[in-house]
Amino acid sequence: MRRGPLLIVSLAVNVVFVAMLLFLAHRPSPPVIDISSDVSNATPRAKPVVVVRKQFFTWSQVESPDYPVYIARLRDIGCPEETIRDIVIADVNKLYADKRLNEVPSLAQEWWRSTPDTNLIQAAAAKTQALEQERRALLNTLLGPNWQVEDSERPVLPLNGPVLGDLSSETRQAVRDIVAHYQKNAPADPAEHARAEQAMRADLAKILTPAQLEEFLLRYSSTAADLRHQLRDFDVTPDEFRSIFLLRDPIAQQIALASGPNTSPTELAALQKEMQDAIKNVLGPDRYQAEQLSEDPAYRDAADVAAQYDAPTNVVMALYRLNLAAKAEQDRINNDPTLTPDQKAGQLKALADQEQATGDELLGLTTPDVPAPPMPPPPMQIHPYSPGETIDQIAAQYGVSTTAILNANPNLNLNTLTARTPIRIPQKQ
Repeated sequence: MRRGPLLIVSLAVNVVFVAMLLFLAHRPSPPVIDISSDVSNATPRAKPVVVVRKQFFTWSQVESPDYPVYIARLRDIGCPEETIRDIVIADVNKLYADKRLNEVPSLAQEWWRSTPDTNLIQAAAAKTQALEQERRALLNTLLGPNWQVEDSERPVLPLNGPVLGDLSSETRQAVRDIVAHYQKNAPADPAEHARAEQAMRADLAKILTPAQLEEFLLRYSSTAADLRHQLRDFDVTPDEFRSIFLLRDPIAQQIALASGPNTSPTELAALQKEMQDAIKNVLGPDRYQAEQLSEDPAYRDAADVAAQYDAPTNVVMALYRLNLAAKAEQDRINNDPTLTPDQKAGQLKALADQEQATGDELLGLTTPDVPAPPMPPPPMQIHPYSPGETIDQIAAQYGVSTTAILNANPNLNLNTLTARTPIRIPQKQ
């Protein structure tokens, strides 16, 4: 096959193509016509109106004088009123959501309290109401009185206060994203859940300082929540709560990680006792005894009754002694094999009447001419049972006999007791 003619034709085509490119590259530009120099001779044409639509909608435009103009422009280009309303409402809601997080006192700031201070609750409610009135007034001004469309808001962690309040907006959002991720994917298994919480803490530690991470855990960790519940009726100070938390937190994580069917009961009991000792070591003997009293249901009942009648603090202890004495007598009557059912009912009725009369006297509800009933016996100490303890060990700890403990607790059965069950300890003879 002869290739000479084909090569010649190909070369010619390439030469022509290059020549066309050179011509186009050096072609002179078309002249610019100034239509303003001869408007009278020009054909009348409608001049196009260009409206520049803003691509981002921020609060800086809301509070500027141009904001109403922006809404007008949206209407001029045919933006539906419903869309304009949704844009404005969404932006204003975002603004006031940030205001609430930054300006409203957060109950989580008082992380040592199980029940927030009433003054803080009132201040938070007043500030929230004021911000809501501002939000509605602004929307009324921008959209008129018929804008009301309420959107449900997702709960947001109030990362405010003297420590977390210094977080940048980017860090604050990153913290919320991390927490939301782990909450969404939290496993049901306790041990797996504990490992997931440790991973979440590790992620938070990458973006928070040690002080900020500690504040976060004091507010939102499971250890802090459990501690607040345990101390719910005890007036713990912030320093006491923080110290107890720092001692208990690593132990609580150990317990959570060790949970499961293969966990040794002895090891678990030792860890639980170590957690309880953390409270004792921080509070000291006297404060610890008061904390133990606050966990006793009989003491909480006495405190509730005293609070109903605005009785002084010393009345709480007197009512508590009365409750213990009445309960011990009830147990004695119910367990007395020599009494018939009718006799038991009669004695229980008399005991209830005496308890009511004594309680009324302590609360100041009786008339002065009625003789006061006899005072109940001295109070007993309360010992929180730890799994593995024996009666002999408990008796030796308090310097009383095992018989005295058994008499004070007629229904005591160590084989069926659970951790922290209160055991009454009588006074030394």
